[in-house]
Amino acid sequence: MKNLLDSFEEYLLNNLPNSKSFHPYFEEALSEMLKAGGKRFRPMLLLSVVKSNKSLLLSNSMAVALGLEFLHTYSLIHDDLPSMDNADLRRGFQTLHKKYDEVTAILVGDALNTEAFNLVANASLHNDIKVELIKCLATNGGINGMIIGQAIDCFFENQKLELNQLEYLHIHKTAKLIAASLKMGAIISEYDISTQNRLYDFGIDLGLLFQIQDDIIDETCTSLEAGKTTQNDGAKNSFVNLLGLEGARKSADELSLKCINTLNTFESNLKNSLEELLLKYINRHK
Repeated sequence: MKNLLDSFEEYLLNNLPNSKSFHPYFEEALSEMLKAGGKRFRPMLLLSVVKSNKSLLLSNSMAVALGLEFLHTYSLIHDDLPSMDNADLRRGFQTLHKKYDEVTAILVGDALNTEAFNLVANASLHNDIKVELIKCLATNGGINGMIIGQAIDCFFENQKLELNQLEYLHIHKTAKLIAASLKMGAIISEYDISTQNRLYDFGIDLGLLFQIQDDIIDETCTSLEAGKTTQNDGAKNSFVNLLGLEGARKSADELSLKCINTLNTFESNLKNSLEELLLKYINRHK
């Protein structure tokens, strides 16, 4: 029997964007970063929550999980652009603007962003559920979430932020989409509003932890080890740049402990389903 990740990977490969035109390489570029892999962390969070309460809805939730992965992948493609991070490597492969051209990378990102919502809208779920899912994804992936975080990140390069400002930046740029992944799983599986909100708050802490861990990885790993361009945060507002490497590790230790303690407060099915996914990630900075 396939595990959840294998089932999602199979679904992804069977549902890659299938635009067909006489463009010499756009269609190839459109699916390249999706096929390149990655942790699939956000879709797996969503599916793990669904599994804990409404496992019969897992197959109906795959389109929503794929929409999350489309939106996340678009954000990575745009984040790597010359006007932002100007990165050479992503998921162990050449970034799209390096392999093809900048216009292709921009338009692939645009296409994946739009198609993410099409996938959610056409999922085999009740329309009321899909409206709530679209609202959640748009709120956390849009102007009041990831986009304002990215805007602040780019504007304040080479300008030192205070710790509360740095946390605001990364809560919006990174943590809100992780929090949305958990909440969207809870919406599908019809957890009560209190549990939805607790999962969302847990996701904010988890997302902030992931960002601190990524900053540590950027400082301590080669591009080959990380599968993406590293040693590239010199002008950025990173936790390592603000707190130092040991300070960032201390913050990651504190947040990982907080996340574990919160995880232990969830009812057993939810805790066990999330634990299966999270335990290999929560202390990855060590």
